[in-house]
Amino acid sequence: MKKGLFITFEGPEGAGKSTQCRRLAAWLKRRGYSVLLTREPGGTRIGRQLRKILLNKDHHEISPAVELFLYEASRAILVSEVILPALKKGRTVIVDRFQDSTWAYQGWAGKMDLKLIDRLGQEALGGLKPQITFLLDLPVRKGLARVRHPNRFEAKPLAFHEKVRQGYLTLALREKGRIWRIDADRSADEVQEKIQEVMRRVVR
Repeated sequence: MKKGLFITFEGPEGAGKSTQCRRLAAWLKRRGYSVLLTREPGGTRIGRQLRKILLNKDHHEISPAVELFLYEASRAILVSEVILPALKKGRTVIVDRFQDSTWAYQGWAGKMDLKLIDRLGQEALGGLKPQITFLLDLPVRKGLARVRHPNRFEAKPLAFHEKVRQGYLTLALREKGRIWRIDADRSADEVQEKIQEVMRRVVR
């Protein structure tokens, strides 16, 4: 079995993260990797309950501050119960959204203190960071047009989503060695091809 990797997927709404996570997982399995695919929030019993709370459109009273603490709680559980045990066994872990989402959504778009988010992330993750992050990027209007049944975040105003995208692009510039921007304004096959090109460059 090949040595495990920790890979995350990020991006604005409608970017195709879930599809590309599954495709990359299948590609890696064909190459001898033992792969665990999960998502955030979710991936654990408590995480799934928190996901329902956070994404429910009826929960208008949830502020960015409350979102921040709930997401970090969910993430801490996912790391301790799922991600770290899998990595210790040498498995490759692929996560659909992770700490960067909180930086973009609650931080950049929600105007929470970015330094606070970084500190809470350090505490929740114990210093764990992905080796590779794929940022699937596309114009906001095109991404939202792909959404069929919007959740609480997807239903937010266009200006909010523009800020989210800008937050991601800003973070990608800050962490060029880890975050790979992929143009998601193309077919799923073309996006996956670009992702695999990066994997061949990064993984020897």
